[in-house]
Amino acid sequence: MNAGLKRTFFAPLVFLSAALLAQKDEIPKGWHMMDKTSSGYYGISTDKAYEFVKSKKLKSTPVIVAVIDSGIDTLHEDLKTVLWRNPREIPGNGIDDDKNGYVDDIYGWNFLGGRDGRSVEKDSYEAARVYHRLKTKYGDKNTDPTTLSPEEAEEFKMWKRSETEVAGDSKESGMELIFMKRAYTNLLKSDSILRKAMGKEKYTGKELGDFNPEEAAVKKAKNALYSMMSGNDALETTNEEFLGGFGEYIASQESKAEARNTAPPSYRADIVKDNYYDFNDRFYGNNDVMVSNKSALHGTHVSGIIAAARNNGKGMDGVAGNVRIMTLRAVPDGDEHDKDIALAIRYAVDNGARVINMSFGKGFSPEKKWVDEAVKYAESKGVLMVHAAGNDAKNLDSSFNYPTPNLLDGTRPDNWITVGASGDPKAGGLTASFSNYGKKEVDVFAPGVKIYATVPGGNTYQNLQGTSMASPVVAGLAALILEYYPNLSARQVKMIIEKSAKNPGDKVRDPGTGDLTEMTEISRTGGIVNAYEAIKLAATIKGERKPEKKPVSQVAPKKKN
Repeated sequence: MNAGLKRTFFAPLVFLSAALLAQKDEIPKGWHMMDKTSSGYYGISTDKAYEFVKSKKLKSTPVIVAVIDSGIDTLHEDLKTVLWRNPREIPGNGIDDDKNGYVDDIYGWNFLGGRDGRSVEKDSYEAARVYHRLKTKYGDKNTDPTTLSPEEAEEFKMWKRSETEVAGDSKESGMELIFMKRAYTNLLKSDSILRKAMGKEKYTGKELGDFNPEEAAVKKAKNALYSMMSGNDALETTNEEFLGGFGEYIASQESKAEARNTAPPSYRADIVKDNYYDFNDRFYGNNDVMVSNKSALHGTHVSGIIAAARNNGKGMDGVAGNVRIMTLRAVPDGDEHDKDIALAIRYAVDNGARVINMSFGKGFSPEKKWVDEAVKYAESKGVLMVHAAGNDAKNLDSSFNYPTPNLLDGTRPDNWITVGASGDPKAGGLTASFSNYGKKEVDVFAPGVKIYATVPGGNTYQNLQGTSMASPVVAGLAALILEYYPNLSARQVKMIIEKSAKNPGDKVRDPGTGDLTEMTEISRTGGIVNAYEAIKLAATIKGERKPEKKPVSQVAPKKKN
């Protein structure tokens, strides 16, 4: 699942008092790029980083960043000039010109597509898939784990965990769902009253806040909806978007409830039609990397944070200024499949990406071996992997969020960064209340609250939040470093980002408990990334990356006589 929207926007639902709402100030668009000393906001000092490389008279070289996500709007005004285009593929001729097994892969590839042009948008949750797939094997017998092979013992442990998640606590979760459905019904009634009172069908949360009704029923309707929108940091979204998202979230919870007794539909299998359990059956999918506005929302926002065209006077600027975004669609509305992720990683590596952003995560990984092998392949080729920590306010030192750098063979790659979401005291605090954390498992924090970036559907922009937004801030920073210091290895870039991360100096909120603590207690480095400090440190490091032959898709085709 995208490690952003649905796990932060409506989970948990928040009702705030007027006094608490008054404490939440509006913060400027692009605050995540600002410098704390000059602006007062806890951004990453991007402008100072660019001033530094300018003072050194350094020239940038292009860097390919692969975004494994839900898709991208390839026509967006701030993105169309920064998209990677496969130089060995002739658009639209229906031929696999570069012989890589993927026909017309111009911008990347859609691993959730079928040969008939259809694509998976909605999918199930991995916990339900694991639970029902292994239920016949383990559910109707008293299994003694000590009699199982090591592989089966791990499988059994995973199934028992899925059983607890899918079938356990049904009474409590059922009551929570009933509460949410009642709240949603009441909000729809409030919205109907407000649309009539305000004289318009669509309005933002901010417009609702400025509306001052006199009639008691309208006041009550305003307070109900405004409190909910404010509590979920949705004042810049419209009533339609907010209520639509709320409805979708409830539908997803209903699907989870249904999964207790019914195996989830085969959304992916019905469209993709590969032999999923044969990893060698890998040349499936299609080249539609957008699919729809709804599908591409998350990936478009993530891509804009990394590399939206800088200084073009449009919308917003990405962190990195000389990047080509490679689009790999492998994340549906639901949980991603391990095979798709593993193949997307390999595609990125084989086609020249130096950084891979992964703003997704799930609690189960039944085919983890495939993903681990892809991660080790990326490590062997010097590709940096940046992963969102997730948005459940959980301690990753003692919980699950896949993919993970903890490999099955006991090793841990040196090309992986896990990112938690930071914020600003003017926007709820230095740590995002939803962010996962971990003294051992989360490497750094980066801005992930109210991040303004590109979204599909015209040349539009929107604030979204989640560790999904923090991860591309770090991926963009990695690309910025590599633009000016291309001989640095993935290991060195990881080291630079981590060593240059700045401790805010003040205590922060532990997202899990809400207690004040040191940032060193919730992350390995105890810091928020800083582009200026990172680029200064990069200037002092001698690169260790050896020149490699360009992959086939990066070599210009020979001219015909």
